[in-house]
Amino acid sequence: MTRKLMLSLAATCALCVVACQTVQTTNPGAIGVTRKQQMLVSEEQVEQASAQAYQQQLAEAKSKDALNKDSKLTARVRAVSQRLVPQTATFRPDAPKWNWEFNTLQTDELNAYCMPGGKIMVYSGLVDKLDLSDAEMAAVIGHEIGHALREHSRERISRQYAQQVALSGAAALTGAGEALTSLAGTVANVTFQLPHSREQESEADRIGLELMARAGYDPNAAVSVWKKMMAQEKSGQPQFLSTHPSPSSRIQDLQALVPKVLPLYQKSAKT
Repeated sequence: MTRKLMLSLAATCALCVVACQTVQTTNPGAIGVTRKQQMLVSEEQVEQASAQAYQQQLAEAKSKDALNKDSKLTARVRAVSQRLVPQTATFRPDAPKWNWEFNTLQTDELNAYCMPGGKIMVYSGLVDKLDLSDAEMAAVIGHEIGHALREHSRERISRQYAQQVALSGAAALTGAGEALTSLAGTVANVTFQLPHSREQESEADRIGLELMARAGYDPNAAVSVWKKMMAQEKSGQPQFLSTHPSPSSRIQDLQALVPKVLPLYQKSAKT
């Protein structure tokens, strides 16, 4: 091994040791989400980039006269979301204080997302084509909030940068630094284009299920909404499923989890 190569590898290892952090982004909750995560970028960087990317999405929607065009739908989304947000304290005490935003996009696409820091968008096509009840809407939004609470976007960006460093060696020291300055585009990419891992999907399902139960929504609605989504998949994969892999075992997983959070729903219904 040449001295130059040894120095390159040493620099790469130094970057990973200094920058990588093993974190526990959330409390486990009653549902028991305990996995620790490796992060290479800071929470603040990703949240700032997310806010920028979200503002770009809002501006584009406004230019097409598609932002919050259906006032009744927007009111429903905000009412459901505002019941879910206080429950996020179970997993992260800081989350209820995030700068939450709730908006809708008038489009035939079946999609929804929650960017880091609580930037929510629900597409009208998702609600209209699936004829979602408020409880089913809570399941979808709760699932998306779960991704934000667990900082899955930050984790996926960190994995991308770690791979870049591993493949490019010392040359990536400059490249990774430059990439950090264009995080808004990266956040948008992982939100709209790249699929979540099965592990991340499972965590979002579990957290979303607990959030909706604590907010007083019947957790069985999470099962029904995914059955509707599966039916839509047969006639052409919705955008929502292109970034949210949905294996055949997903509904069974949710059904198995419902009894665990049902007491939370029953307790909420009594108060």
